[in-house]
Amino acid sequence: MFSKNQLGFFYMFISVCAFSLMDVIVKWSDTYPVGQVLFFRGFCGIIPILFLIPRDRYLDFYKTNRSSLHFKRCFAGLIAIVSIFVALRNLPLATVVSISFAAPIFTTIFSIFLLSEKVGFYRWLAVLVGFIGIIVISEPGLSDLNFYYIYPIIFCLGLSYVAIAIKQLSSTEPVWLISFFFSLSILILSFFTFYQNWIMPSFIDLLLLSMIGILGGLANLWLSQSYKFSDVSLVTPLKYLALVFAIIFGYFIWDEVPTTKTIIGSLLVISSSFIIFRREMVLNKELSRPRHE
Repeated sequence: MFSKNQLGFFYMFISVCAFSLMDVIVKWSDTYPVGQVLFFRGFCGIIPILFLIPRDRYLDFYKTNRSSLHFKRCFAGLIAIVSIFVALRNLPLATVVSISFAAPIFTTIFSIFLLSEKVGFYRWLAVLVGFIGIIVISEPGLSDLNFYYIYPIIFCLGLSYVAIAIKQLSSTEPVWLISFFFSLSILILSFFTFYQNWIMPSFIDLLLLSMIGILGGLANLWLSQSYKFSDVSLVTPLKYLALVFAIIFGYFIWDEVPTTKTIIGSLLVISSSFIIFRREMVLNKELSRPRHE
């Protein structure tokens, strides 16, 4: 039998693997309109969730008393997922993954205004270090007027509010309901993009596009399971394997070689996240939330 910590590590590892594979497929799918890819993310993302709905809730599983907060969470999540999809298509994979690690930095800032939390010296230091890392990574792109570097930052902003909203929702709402509403909102948004001339995919492409939704849905659920069995601070370091995977996939599939600035900037961003997570461990709080939730 596995211990709870071992189960937490296992779920975190397969979650990171699933997210990494999803990112690769999203980057590969640049011949398809973003809206069409969103359709598969939303529709197929619902499938794993359906197996988690309790039998006694089949007829009224969608009922909630917190529809307003669900709406805000979904709206921020849509901004985040569209931004990360655009970024993955137009920037090196390792660069996007590196900047995405900055989400806890913005979550720390939002927690001041939305949760009235007090932020001390160490977390402000983490915010400063993280911002320096973002500037180091994105400076070449901004100087060359490559504004696609803005999109992973927008993703971090959206995801940061999502983390706050999920923290508030999870006190009364089950994880599967929060995930269901988000996947449904992605599906609805995709319906407004038919004018983008959707392409009829081949059978292989259909399978790959479907995997975006299935992997995204499973990755979020596995991430939640990881946090259920282990302390966030214990399993969080495994999330940074995503950068290793991004460098490997980027090099072998797209001949992308990370620049020195990307490596240095990503180390600064990761360091800032470590400062935040270590501080949260001391305060016995859970700050990190599912990446695409």
